[in-house]
Amino acid sequence: MQVLRRNRFSLVFLALLIFCSAMVVRQFMNNQSKHAELREAFILLHSKGYKPEAERLYQRLLRDLEDLPDKTLMDDYQRTLMLVDPMTQQPDNFIWRYHWTVSKELEKRSESTLLRARKLAEEEK
Repeated sequence: MQVLRRNRFSLVFLALLIFCSAMVVRQFMNNQSKHAELREAFILLHSKGYKPEAERLYQRLLRDLEDLPDKTLMDDYQRTLMLVDPMTQQPDNFIWRYHWTVSKELEKRSESTLLRARKLAEEEK
């Protein structure tokens, strides 16, 4: 019992640190599932012909695009690749436009990743 009284501050700090860490992980997971839900709702609305609603979701997806991790972008790319033909331009199709934008963002990010990898390779010489 004396150990608890002497280390009360440390134990409370440790409990608070564990709680905050769990909440951060929970929020991160919640944000990822929210994006997937938003993407799927966008695809559903577009495929059912609800153009204005799909366009609003499209704008929200574009707004959040730069903040997404690479894995989520790759998931979006693969999901939209199944729905569009990337070789033919379809500017009226929001799914095609989103696929094209995700593709360009991935390409932009891969260039910086490639440059970092080449720099690391040169350092070993």
